[in-house]
Amino acid sequence: MVKLLGLCLTAGVLLAAMVFPIVGGLGLASNRAADTVDQTSGDLAKGELPLVTTIQDMNGEPIAYLYDQYRVPLESQQISDTMKAAILAIEDKRFYEHQGVDWQGIARAAAKAGVDGGATQGASTLTQQYVKNYMAFVLGADNEQEAWEKATEATIGRKMREARVALQLEQQMTKEEILTGYLNIVPLGNQTYGVGAAAKAYFKTTADKLTVPQAALLAAIANRPSSLNPGAAPEKALERRNTVIDKMRENGAFGADETEAKAKAEEYKAAPLGVVEDLQILPKGCVGAGDGPIYGFFCSYLLDYLREAGVTDKQLQRGGLTIKTTLDPKATRAAKQSAEQQVSKTINGISNVMSVVEPGKDKHKVRALVASRDYGNDAELGQVARPVPAEVLPFGPGSVNKVFTAAAALEKGIIGIDKQMDVPKVYYSRIYPNGGAPWKVENAGNYGDKMSLTQALATSPNTGFVILQEKTGLDSVVDMAYRLGMRETLQGVNRAGEPIKADKSNGPTQGDWTKQNNAGSYTLGPGATSVLELSNVAATIVSGGTWCPPTPVEKVLDRYGKEMPLKEKPCEQAVNSDLANSLAQGMSHDVTGSGTAAAAASASGWNRPAIGKTGTTEEHKSVAFLAATPQYAGAVMTYADGNRPEVICANPIRFCPGSSQGVFGGQVAAPTWFNAMKVIHEGLPVAPLPPAAPKYK
Repeated sequence: MVKLLGLCLTAGVLLAAMVFPIVGGLGLASNRAADTVDQTSGDLAKGELPLVTTIQDMNGEPIAYLYDQYRVPLESQQISDTMKAAILAIEDKRFYEHQGVDWQGIARAAAKAGVDGGATQGASTLTQQYVKNYMAFVLGADNEQEAWEKATEATIGRKMREARVALQLEQQMTKEEILTGYLNIVPLGNQTYGVGAAAKAYFKTTADKLTVPQAALLAAIANRPSSLNPGAAPEKALERRNTVIDKMRENGAFGADETEAKAKAEEYKAAPLGVVEDLQILPKGCVGAGDGPIYGFFCSYLLDYLREAGVTDKQLQRGGLTIKTTLDPKATRAAKQSAEQQVSKTINGISNVMSVVEPGKDKHKVRALVASRDYGNDAELGQVARPVPAEVLPFGPGSVNKVFTAAAALEKGIIGIDKQMDVPKVYYSRIYPNGGAPWKVENAGNYGDKMSLTQALATSPNTGFVILQEKTGLDSVVDMAYRLGMRETLQGVNRAGEPIKADKSNGPTQGDWTKQNNAGSYTLGPGATSVLELSNVAATIVSGGTWCPPTPVEKVLDRYGKEMPLKEKPCEQAVNSDLANSLAQGMSHDVTGSGTAAAAASASGWNRPAIGKTGTTEEHKSVAFLAATPQYAGAVMTYADGNRPEVICANPIRFCPGSSQGVFGGQVAAPTWFNAMKVIHEGLPVAPLPPAAPKYK
């Protein structure tokens, strides 16, 4: 009587499920339920499953993959008949006979049901399993474990929902489409979903070439990848695989001749599992990318950039996007090699980072972001998993900031690049007092009492630029730095280089603090800085004064190949082109003659016109070099990246606490730039710098 009652109850409920779409207009609740069925079955019919996002370099070569579910979507003809026969044999041998719900199977299962609502073990058709997997791994992907438990709970209510959608789905899709959809969505363990990914992962083959033992194994572990994992439970997996092979024989997959079919089945069952030792799982994320130790910094910056540009994490991890980036593998490898040549990747507490940007009036493309350290999670190997070449680092670029003082003074007509400026050996500033006393400024070398702005940019006297900043106005200098490219550096972080919180509780910004505190040392560059933004400053100058946001993206395509819009800032004319060209000429002598970067340029064999400016902070805990040709701009910073920063010395690069012979920008940062850029410029014509305008001479 109990079994009979269970049969009646289940049959009645599922009959209601079958006719529900027809009588859905009987009430508001029914309408809503019908809408849910229509929506779910419609989504299933579209087949928009979570897919792998591919990140490509500028040449279209993949450099990284992003995904929640490793899936290789296939068309029906790309899946072998053997695979289809295997899954139908073990899961739904009456697949081509029913209309989404197998009433004979339901009757058998219902006969085992109790009266406490816990009915329906088994009896699910492949169509219902397709629905169940969709509920768990598409709709419930944010919490797959919880979604799977709900999608497989042994209750009549769940069966009713599942059956309703299955019946509807069979009216919208062909049997072949449903079978293909199922084989594309089903979880098969080890991060793989669908037979396309599983064939690659387990057997290093494609789904159209699966053998009977291979297909039988995939069918065996479908929906049970944990308990039947061929790596962790090979004996159970083998037993289940052989059960599938027997079922295939019973269904006539090996021919009508029973003797011959049995012989084939025994031969297939005798075969080993055949799973490759090193599973071919697609590398995931920036760390596991093709050349993650080198490309990871760019990849990490790219993801941050895309989020700011309006691409969601869900789109990145599940959207099957194709992200075409600006990464130049040649430039990246050259920069990485040069950075490591100057500072070993494993040296304790010191790092060397470089960024390369291609100038332009409509886009500033980021071509390389590298560090002497590898990108990764193993701190013992000196690895770091942050986009440090693009971050605002808590160290300054030193005298590189004198470029901003020069640009602001040129714009105000206070000086021209050929005009003389005062360069006293010692200067006492009363405009930037040090407590109650004047601020004492000294030069790091010996200079004449006067020199042109061009000579000053090449040889970097401190006193001359502090005086020039006084005449120009600190606010104007800081604003010029922002305009030329130091945007996040000045308005996105505080004085310590920490990102400003949404409530601004850790403010003010570095730029505002500098102005509010009348920090005359700004021109000497003690504050936090971004190496990428330094590169972009150089790009702005050689682009005729046009600032564009440094971008790592060419375009983003959705799963259908349609370009997605991105929220990117437009380019701006930061300064007029005559000023920019004149400033470029004024900066062109740092790489020649007595310039602070001349020795590094000569040692590398550099023979192209270039702008440049070295920088060294007062305590020699960081040094930098900003430089550019009309074709490429770049910046390098060498800095103490450990918990206890000390004075850095060169030859060899090392910490030297208390030393008065600290490293200078021309000794490490400049050689890194020239050695990298010499390779990057190979094959390019020598491009001259534009002439200075008379107004700014």
